[in-house]
Amino acid sequence: MERRQFIQTMVAAASVASSGAWAQTNTWPDKPIKFVLSQPAGSGPDNVARLLGDRLAKSLTQPIVIDNKPGGQNVIGAQAAARSSPDGYTFYFATTAALITNTLLFKQLAYDPQKEFMPVAFVARSPFAILVDVNSPIQTIDELIAKSKASNGQFSIGNEGPRTFSGMIARLFNSRAKAAANLVPYANVGVGSQNLMGGHVDAMVADLASTAQLAKQGKLRVIATTAAKRVPGWENVPALSEKLGNFDMVGWFAIVAPKGTPQQVITKFNQEVNLALADKELAGRIANIGPLADASMSEEDVKKFLASELARWTEVTKEIGVLPE
Repeated sequence: MERRQFIQTMVAAASVASSGAWAQTNTWPDKPIKFVLSQPAGSGPDNVARLLGDRLAKSLTQPIVIDNKPGGQNVIGAQAAARSSPDGYTFYFATTAALITNTLLFKQLAYDPQKEFMPVAFVARSPFAILVDVNSPIQTIDELIAKSKASNGQFSIGNEGPRTFSGMIARLFNSRAKAAANLVPYANVGVGSQNLMGGHVDAMVADLASTAQLAKQGKLRVIATTAAKRVPGWENVPALSEKLGNFDMVGWFAIVAPKGTPQQVITKFNQEVNLALADKELAGRIANIGPLADASMSEEDVKKFLASELARWTEVTKEIGVLPE
């Protein structure tokens, strides 16, 4: 076969393959879509994912299946999502820890967020908070700092461990407030909340998504949030930035896809997610849990946001002296 004929044959074959891929993409979705999560059912991220999934199922006319794979500080779920087929039917409903801080905490991570995932959509910002038991005499963040300093090392703050988001927030708070609190790690927010209500720790750092209902039920008291400004729905609670200045430690949820997922699917799903989050009824239901829905980002915006977060957290880990292990 002459070179010219060979090139023409290859071009024709590529055109057929491309047409087939576009035809497949153009009918997307024609079967259920799966959200992989690194958190258990009933957790804050899970609750938000299910609300969003229910709304997307209506607009896409396909069910959104939630696949919980908790454990290993997000590694189990993230690795499973990264190894999934990039066919446009599996997405990873990810947290800050899974996509950003894990890369700074592990020398050898079983997945590579930058290389194995494609940004799809931003979902919501998830403020964290400092909480005490409702019967605690501590009413304000000033009282908490003062008591921690006067306790001769006996004051304790629960968190999910030194190499987790809440643990690093607790360390940063301890450092900037010059609080003398012992940081007590717990396996998860549920265990920490029970121990806080049982009087085993004096305070706790946790995400509002996981603790808002306990606060609204009058079992826990939120004395400060970790966002730069007061959180909508919690306007009576001061932000730590009012006390410490420039304290903006907010988690978030974003959707990413396995590398190689068709770009047309990513663009379409980004649009569908943004349309869903722009719905005031859905945004209100998410806010009732704690997180704040954000329908403003294209997939390219998400990519830039993740890069900026990696740079920011790199500086934070240096400040609090957390090194990869």
